[in-house]
Amino acid sequence: MGAEETVDWKQFANAAEAIKQLKEEGYKVYAVEQAMNSHLLQQVDFKSDEKIAVIFGNEVTGVEQDTILQCDGCIEIPQLGMKHSLNIATAAGVVLWEIVRGRLAITPTAVTNPVGS
Repeated sequence: MGAEETVDWKQFANAAEAIKQLKEEGYKVYAVEQAMNSHLLQQVDFKSDEKIAVIFGNEVTGVEQDTILQCDGCIEIPQLGMKHSLNIATAAGVVLWEIVRGRLAITPTAVTNPVGS
């Protein structure tokens, strides 16, 4: 739908190359996966001036362990019930919103006077 024309993006041969370059550019890189020592999404303190990159896996195999080991940390989306998997679009939406939400300054005026009122 044209997003590739307005959003900077770059393709890499593999995750290791991408992680290396991101770290060289000052990004903290997080894998999004249910793994040992992962941090619950709502408990991660993303700094407003921190450059963040997130890596998502697929619904079946997730993020590979060697990729997780190269990251600065691992984030887990808390889930209840029997299923413990979200599709990539849902997982990305949840994680990216949590990162952006923490960076938005919600003022009392914005809450009491929503857009369009």
